[in-house]
Amino acid sequence: MRKDDTLIFSVPPVVRAWASAGGKKESEGPLAASFDLLFSDASFGCGKWEKAESMLQQKCIACCLQKAGLDPDQVEMAFGGDLQAQCTASNYTMRALGAPYAGLYGACSTMAEGLALAACFAAAGYAKQVLAFTSSHFCAAERQFRTPLDYGGKRTTTAQWTATAAGACLLSPNGAGVPVRSVTFGRVQDYEVHDINNMGAAMMPAAVSTLCHHFAATGTRPEDYDAIFTGDLGRVGTGLLHEQMQREGYPLENHQDCGCLLYDLDSQQVQAGGSGAGCSAAVLCTLVLPRLQEGRWRRVLFLSTGALMSQTTYLQGESIPGIAHAVELAAPGTVTREE
Repeated sequence: MRKDDTLIFSVPPVVRAWASAGGKKESEGPLAASFDLLFSDASFGCGKWEKAESMLQQKCIACCLQKAGLDPDQVEMAFGGDLQAQCTASNYTMRALGAPYAGLYGACSTMAEGLALAACFAAAGYAKQVLAFTSSHFCAAERQFRTPLDYGGKRTTTAQWTATAAGACLLSPNGAGVPVRSVTFGRVQDYEVHDINNMGAAMMPAAVSTLCHHFAATGTRPEDYDAIFTGDLGRVGTGLLHEQMQREGYPLENHQDCGCLLYDLDSQQVQAGGSGAGCSAAVLCTLVLPRLQEGRWRRVLFLSTGALMSQTTYLQGESIPGIAHAVELAAPGTVTREE
């Protein structure tokens, strides 16, 4: 059933397996113990950063499929993307996997976008084993969007640290797993932010838009959820989000941001927090899904936010549009058919 921008599933599909992988900085953060895979070498045995990100994806996906008890040739559809130009990391990953594949570019919103599309595909019965995945790599992203690491440029206090991380989820129409109750696809918002070092401010309006559309469509309020996650606004964007949602009549008392969770903002030098497509993916697979599976939470709203600029548009002086997609998740056994 569709209401406004939200699709509500009468028979919710399930996230049946998931996996996370991270690098050295992630291994030093507060969620380190919950990662499936952690690596101290950011090159992952590869000679190039871009190839290393694809290898990170491949290892993460292999772990997810192993948990599900599936061989790669049993994946019937995959939705994935990354921050590299033309999503090259994901393209090379899917060259190795060989499954039907739809490449996505939602910037840091890619995890929620892929998860939402995979849920729709599974709920419609188009496939029984649907993969959603994404990643980011600090070294590859810095070289593409800002400056090579050896340039040694000073980072501003509003800047965020691109996570070297990946997340993968396998969805099915039914069975054991974490149910997906609904998905809300976002609309592009542009509030004329031009600062490439302040992604939180650029993405915040998109998070507000999607949250308001979701609450209106589902007839819910923030307090109806055990937790609401955004990813990844960081410390700056989170403060702006709370101010704006208060004005909209939806105070967020139970909100957490993935950019503020992946790292220890007080002890790790990440400025305003984490970012990158792998940031919210890692938090989803290390924190959100496990706690729902364990029944510690019953209902969670997960948003990923993305800044839809490129290195070309930034150099041309364009503003930075934002997008946010939301996925409503539930604990197993809390959702019934035709609820």
